[in-house]
Amino acid sequence: MNKNEKFVITINREVGSGGRTVGRKLAEELGVKYFDKAVIDGLTHKFGLSPERIEEIKAQKKSWWNDINNYYHTLVNSASQPMETEVKLDNATMFETEKRILQELAAQTSCVVAGRTGFMVFRQWPNHLSVFIQASMEHRIQRVMHRQNVSEQEARDIIEKMDATREAYIRKYEDTSRYDTRNYQLVLSMDDLSEDDAVEVIKAYIDRTSK
Repeated sequence: MNKNEKFVITINREVGSGGRTVGRKLAEELGVKYFDKAVIDGLTHKFGLSPERIEEIKAQKKSWWNDINNYYHTLVNSASQPMETEVKLDNATMFETEKRILQELAAQTSCVVAGRTGFMVFRQWPNHLSVFIQASMEHRIQRVMHRQNVSEQEARDIIEKMDATREAYIRKYEDTSRYDTRNYQLVLSMDDLSEDDAVEVIKAYIDRTSK
């Protein structure tokens, strides 16, 4: 990956691994935008987006992504935003909408994308680094217990449900597994790493591989 040109870093992660925080901190360190589920869902609802609507707006106003980028700054700096448009999309349409939003945004600026099937969306994207953040079940349980104030069994149930849901979602759209390490350039285990450590490892990898 060439960090001196427009780039995309995707962070796919196991729930309870701390991968989302790693992605956010990495974006801050690199001085680029950060996108995750909350941001994309917010943009989708705010602008009433669907694949068809995206094409309509692009045809009407070439600068529409500037409007989305402006809203993005407001969204990421606020705990909640009013949703002006109710959007109800089936899973396939939502997947295509998220894909188009992310690719349009990445075409405009360097960014870090956490989750959102990033490794699939940007598989053929130029100047893309794909990272997978994982951790042992014990590590994940302890983190979920602390973050969500739940019991050990409740934390395990949350993790197992999310793991199954995310894997099923990936397999619905691609003939692969999110656990197949061939989908990533870099795989990190968080058991012995802090979030800041992980950011430094990724940055070092970028520096070593940058053209």
